[in-house]
Amino acid sequence: MIPESHKDLLDRPLFAHLATIGPDGTPAVNPVWTVWDGEFLRFTTTTNRRKYKNVVEHPHVAVSINDPEKPYRYLEIRGVVERTEPDPSGDFFDVLATRYGLAYERPVGDADRRVVIVVKPTRTTSQ
Repeated sequence: MIPESHKDLLDRPLFAHLATIGPDGTPAVNPVWTVWDGEFLRFTTTTNRRKYKNVVEHPHVAVSINDPEKPYRYLEIRGVVERTEPDPSGDFFDVLATRYGLAYERPVGDADRRVVIVVKPTRTTSQ
């Protein structure tokens, strides 16, 4: 599904731009950290954020990642949220923070609301 020519954009810790559909039917786009495991794209949020509410109400999403060295080189992934997984210990946030080089302490204030959103790609475009 992911073209070999653009897999490096998923392997590198680059910001992705996640597009969701809001309650009024308009798109919303947010930068997110993500991890690709070869089958699913994963990112984290909390259940009180609009991003989470949007994907629960409308599970079709799109993600774009561009190459910072060649800004017109990009990968777009369209997909569907297959599931959300509770992450009350913040383990996945820890994976992402380490991947993106963030010095931090584990989230504690939002631990009971933290989730991993798992997206199954259905289509890609690239340049």
